Amino acid sequence: MDFLHSSETDVAYYILNLANKPIFFKDLILEVIEKKCKPVQSLSASISEVYTLINMDARFQHTGNGMWGLVEWNPPETKRSNVSSSSSSTSKMKAMSNRRRTSLLEGIQDDTDKA
Repeated sequence: MDFLHSSETDVAYYILNLANKPIFFKDLILEVIEKKCKPVQSLSASISEVYTLINMDARFQHTGNGMWGLVEWNPPETKRSNVSSSSSSTSKMKAMSNRRRTSLLEGIQDDTDKA
């Protein structure tokens, strides 16, 4: 891999892919900086910059305790949707709306009949 012409996040992805396990964020970032041969005027600023880039990239996942891994290592979370209660509450709302509409129309007709 051509580290000099790759983005910091691509290098981090490469490092994590090779390690095949989560790595502590500071170790990962220092390795990225080293492989990129990036001139560093302020180490803390460079660490912050690379950390932000990794944090914003959807390929990476914070696994806890300062450790970062790849999202592809974990199966996607499936969200349980309660479709039946959702559709039944929607049905109830429609029924209430229809009853209200019918009641209002009947009231208008009564007013018209009286006039």
